[in-house]
Amino acid sequence: MSLTHLLRRTGSAALLLSLGACQTPGSASGTTPGGETRAGQPQVLVGAGDIASCESEQDEATAAMLDGIEGTVFTLGDNAYPDGTEEDFQRCYAPSWGRHKQRTRPVPGNHEYHSARAGPYFEYFGEAAGEPGKGYYSYELGDWHVVALNTELPKRARAEQERWLREDLAAHPVRCTLAYMHRPLFSSGLGRDNAWVKPLWEALYEAGADIVVAGHDHFYERFAPQTPEGQADPERGLRQFVVGTGGMTAYAFGPALPNSEVRQARTFGLMKLTLEDGAYTWEFLPVGGGVLDQGRDTCH
Repeated sequence: MSLTHLLRRTGSAALLLSLGACQTPGSASGTTPGGETRAGQPQVLVGAGDIASCESEQDEATAAMLDGIEGTVFTLGDNAYPDGTEEDFQRCYAPSWGRHKQRTRPVPGNHEYHSARAGPYFEYFGEAAGEPGKGYYSYELGDWHVVALNTELPKRARAEQERWLREDLAAHPVRCTLAYMHRPLFSSGLGRDNAWVKPLWEALYEAGADIVVAGHDHFYERFAPQTPEGQADPERGLRQFVVGTGGMTAYAFGPALPNSEVRQARTFGLMKLTLEDGAYTWEFLPVGGGVLDQGRDTCH
């Protein structure tokens, strides 16, 4: 058992502080949530969803991968199991992915909302999580416009988020746009139906966005560019990645959906996106080394 995992189980705040003081300088280097990025320079966006549990060491393995990758870290929700409580964040998330907190741009998942209004999530991440109670926001990363969305809102708040999203996209008519959220519209997971995120997809598709990244299902899956109705559209479609591989127990696949191109189950790892002027590359990096999926495409 690793030292970090042992500290999690003991819940010793003093030992955790001691461990943090011994952290290797620069291990959380890269773009900070409030930092500026230069247009024209490639930017790295790296992360996953469904991450930290005090009963697992896999999030420690993916956090160790982050130690060697500079750039902005994203999380795709279900950051701290089982209930997104203050204790879950302090004991389970902070010792691993938490050391990259200063460069992390998160979104919440359904497990964060096991706690009232996801209060501990907003308290832990602070301004980086967006306005408390809303949890959606956008930022610029090099030449790209990046939108972080909250799929866990009640019905009325979802409509407000959609209005905000359309206004935000209209105010940022750049060539390259990426969005990330917890729940995927498309997934080959068993028994999943997240139809209420479709209006977000419609807004993104109509604005000419390029990429959607989601978690929720604990595996890796890449889809070809498609419409919100699931029709292949290589010219204007959104390319979706499901990356629920941050550390929580893996799921099995059901039948492959149309336009599903690559699927990896029972594999933990990170999605690394390199965002360039008018183009992007992707890599799915598994724990243990290597590359399980990679490619390159241009923006619309």
